[in-house]
Amino acid sequence: MEPIEIIDIIAKGESSTVQFKERLPHPDSLAQEMAAFSNTEGGIIILGVNDKTGALNGLSFQEIQSTNRQLVDVATHKVFPPINIKTETVTANGQNIIVVYINEGPGKPYKDHNGIIFVKNGSDKRKVISNEELMRILQSSGNIAADEEPVANTTNNDIDIDFFKSFVQKKTGKSFDDVGQSLPQILNNMGFAKNDKLTLAGLLLFGKKPQAFKPIFSVQCIAFVGNDVAGKEYRDSEPPFEGNLSALYDKTMNFILRNLRRVQVEKSFNSLGELEIPKEALEELVVNSLIHRDYFIKSAIKVFIFDNRIEIISPGKLPNRLTIEQIKLGTSIVRNAILFSNARYLLPYIGVGSGIPRALNAYPKIDLVNDADKELFIAVIHRT
Repeated sequence: MEPIEIIDIIAKGESSTVQFKERLPHPDSLAQEMAAFSNTEGGIIILGVNDKTGALNGLSFQEIQSTNRQLVDVATHKVFPPINIKTETVTANGQNIIVVYINEGPGKPYKDHNGIIFVKNGSDKRKVISNEELMRILQSSGNIAADEEPVANTTNNDIDIDFFKSFVQKKTGKSFDDVGQSLPQILNNMGFAKNDKLTLAGLLLFGKKPQAFKPIFSVQCIAFVGNDVAGKEYRDSEPPFEGNLSALYDKTMNFILRNLRRVQVEKSFNSLGELEIPKEALEELVVNSLIHRDYFIKSAIKVFIFDNRIEIISPGKLPNRLTIEQIKLGTSIVRNAILFSNARYLLPYIGVGSGIPRALNAYPKIDLVNDADKELFIAVIHRT
């Protein structure tokens, strides 16, 4: 890193990815900082900078030598699992400063020697105390997936057997009876059950009443008068939609379509007119919300229709530092692998990351928002 870069970073102050230390803190405190960076987005610790004033207080040659040894010792013996760090000494304004680079780790969650998990919270850090957040950390490292988890109190009897048999025919090209396996065997082999319990994927795709076990995994649709979510006047609203993902898709699309205007594109007054927003774009975004939402977050998908826009709000930010720019180009990271690989047989869905580009190609007036703080992904479709 060049000296001018260091000076610029210091001038901007601490953040969720930048921490200042005048000298090394206690090893236990340093381990907590390293674990927090590793569990979040990574970052740098700059040693030789006062964290209150930003003033430089460079390290001597002897301090540089001992500090590097201590940094490696903490990263190796005080953080569990151990992490790899990179250090660099930069001379800025005649002062020697150590920059410690810590990457977001692939083995999350990282803990201190007491087994406590820390994450960054702005320029500070905090303990992880909720199981839900721990699950999301495990999910982001690829160690666990929500749709693979068995759902308590479910059995094979909770699936819609006729609907499931139709799916088996579409996926395998064989009738259910010709597959030559029992129902429990097929469900377990396809990832829709674990032993005698349905997985979340099995329940969401084929359950008779998924919301009897997971009531929050519904879709709430409201059409407002005006453009303010705080408005109290509605054009259309219903109780949260329930059912399997196919039913949720159908009900959500029907709600949106019945609240859209039709635009007259031909001279004849008898022509039906075209939807103000192409159905194809809406299909892609609704399916995307059902398949790619974060099912570790206990919240419903929300569809808000305003006079000037439609918002489709999905629980969960983009996974693994995926960006809006990347998904516009078709890059995808699979969060719910079982749902992802089987939805194409049940929904108008192709997969392979092409949904967002197709939606934008059909209707460019779409803004995508990745709200990391609120753990939301929002598609804003502007109405003409």
